[in-house]
Amino acid sequence: MIRIAAVGDLHVAADNSSTWRERLKGVNSDADLLLLAGDLTRAGTREEADALRRALEAIDIPMLAVLGNHDYHYDLEQAVVGAVERSGGRVLEGGNAVVEVDSIRVGIAGTKGFGGGFVGACGSDFGEPEMKAYMRHTHALADGLRTALDSLRADVRIALLHYAPVPDTLEGERLEIYPFLGSYLFAEAIDAVGADLVIHGHAHAGTEKGVTAGGVRVRNVAEPVIRSPYRIYCFERAGNGVHAEHHACT
Repeated sequence: MIRIAAVGDLHVAADNSSTWRERLKGVNSDADLLLLAGDLTRAGTREEADALRRALEAIDIPMLAVLGNHDYHYDLEQAVVGAVERSGGRVLEGGNAVVEVDSIRVGIAGTKGFGGGFVGACGSDFGEPEMKAYMRHTHALADGLRTALDSLRADVRIALLHYAPVPDTLEGERLEIYPFLGSYLFAEAIDAVGADLVIHGHAHAGTEKGVTAGGVRVRNVAEPVIRSPYRIYCFERAGNGVHAEHHACT
């Protein structure tokens, strides 16, 4: 069995760094792999990046992350990336990684994602340059996620985002802000090549469980949603060699 811990929206800063360090230290015995779904800091300052490093440095299992919108606010996102890397982790943006756990290859493709909305209420690549740039950014990141997922050679494939790919996990949020919480383009990219699980954050008032149109399970692990330091998802080998995900452990 593979145990994958996931959490997003830590919003680490100097005043909660030690709290997060305590909250996360159990993951070393609870899980085989930790996924961080963005908004690792409150606003992406250098001081917050250093606080993040202190919060993560006790983790000794493989750790993969994406950044969130908060991590970009001061245009110092590389400081946040550096904090994760100095803690032994890796930040994915349009890239992927494979972690071997007990002879099983777990592949993770990651992107921050972006907004744009969902079918029937979404933006389009039309009109003012600013609107076209907004939607082209979403299209580019969705295409990058599709390529990263498709190139994975792994027994289990996971898509890791900050923004939501489906509206299911946004239930509880105001409908007016759905376009700023995610885009259907990421679900389309995932369904086009397949995945075993999708992890995201960002929607603090949303719900945990959803599914893409193609049947891929989606989990919103924003800390205000799961109300715990992480949620664990387990995979085990089924009789036909496929790994079946089930909710577990926390």
